[in-house]
Amino acid sequence: QTGPCPQWVWPVGAPPQWMKRVHLGQPAMFISQILSLGKRVPLKTSVEGVSLCQHGTWNLLPFSHANNTSVRNFTTSGLKYTKTQGIRKKKELSEKKLTRYFVDQRKVTVFGGRGGDGTCTFHSEPRKEFGGPDGGNGGDGGHVILKVARQIKSLSTVMSIYRGNNGDSGGSKNCYGRNGAQTYVMVPLGTVVKEDGRIVADLSSHGEEYVVAYGGLGGKGNRFFLSNENRAPMTATPGDPGQQRALQLELRTMAHAGMVGFPNAGKSSLLRAISNARPAVADYPFTTLNPHVGVIHYQDFEQIAVADIPGIIRGAHRNKGLGISFLRHIERCRFLLFVLDLSTPEPWQQLEDLKYELEQYERGLSKRPFCVIANKIDLPESKSNFALLREKLKQCVIIPVSALTGANVEELLMHLRELYDGYLESTQIKGCVPVKW
Repeated sequence: QTGPCPQWVWPVGAPPQWMKRVHLGQPAMFISQILSLGKRVPLKTSVEGVSLCQHGTWNLLPFSHANNTSVRNFTTSGLKYTKTQGIRKKKELSEKKLTRYFVDQRKVTVFGGRGGDGTCTFHSEPRKEFGGPDGGNGGDGGHVILKVARQIKSLSTVMSIYRGNNGDSGGSKNCYGRNGAQTYVMVPLGTVVKEDGRIVADLSSHGEEYVVAYGGLGGKGNRFFLSNENRAPMTATPGDPGQQRALQLELRTMAHAGMVGFPNAGKSSLLRAISNARPAVADYPFTTLNPHVGVIHYQDFEQIAVADIPGIIRGAHRNKGLGISFLRHIERCRFLLFVLDLSTPEPWQQLEDLKYELEQYERGLSKRPFCVIANKIDLPESKSNFALLREKLKQCVIIPVSALTGANVEELLMHLRELYDGYLESTQIKGCVPVKW
């Protein structure tokens, strides 16, 4: 404090003239004089825990508390330069890094664990000359198992080679070897396992398991071959090698709806408008290089997953552009959302081309339930194109929206819920279990 305070405690190590001023009733210490003592000023603080500096203001203790004090070092040099430490936000990854992390196909070679060898031993004990064989069997090798986990979203964590754990060899005194532990490989929902181009497993539910490589059986010890004809067998068999397979894993996105459209149609912007997903958005084609899934939450706690499929061009079924590598993600979508760009002339031609590409890739894919989303309605030339689009597609449900301004997004969400309810009814009629996100 800057006023006279003869009754306050002074800093430890203060000059003697300050003490003389206090007894004479003269003005005591100033803040500038306290800071001039150095960067570290030892101040007397109370044992009760009262601080001398609170939020940068000095509060000295009364002289009555001076006998019950302890010395604590306090740093004054960094008070002006300190800043509050907030929670650091997670930095969003760029599309290039997301593409590096997102892997939707992987070639894997798996080896089952080798079985343990059997043992050839004989029982040895004092005063027991013919103890007989007591060699135990070897343990079985461990399996390699694929297990579906809902938390995994990509095949990037899957390695190229997996080897199962080997079984232990048998021991004397009829001790069996320990079996090899199972090796679990966590894969995302919608993983398809192929061998020589043929689908051998389709993992589409949480917790589902598939054994890709069986471990070998353990060998037999000489105790196993004991019989009335052979009372001292000397035979023991080695363990069998595990199964070896070369597989190809493919990920097909498990989403209720799939947005299909040409590059720069506004699919990523629309996904950002209706969900919390944050795909990259730019004014050049093929901004989206891997599928993004956004989840729409309704008030009755239902959730609809919408997948943003990378742009499809003419000839995609012949592997042009991004090719068929992303067309397979549409196979799992229960209904389709055709996103058309109203700023281009003849937008109805885009719908015909998209349906043709889907039909060429897989017959019947374009006949699934769908709706047409006329995007970029906020542009001036889109008004006239939308009127022509209505005349050309009279039997289709067309929803004009603007992903930039958010116009008419509520109508799109309501129609998505109608398509989702229709999907639930159809699965109940067929007796199947609907996919819940």
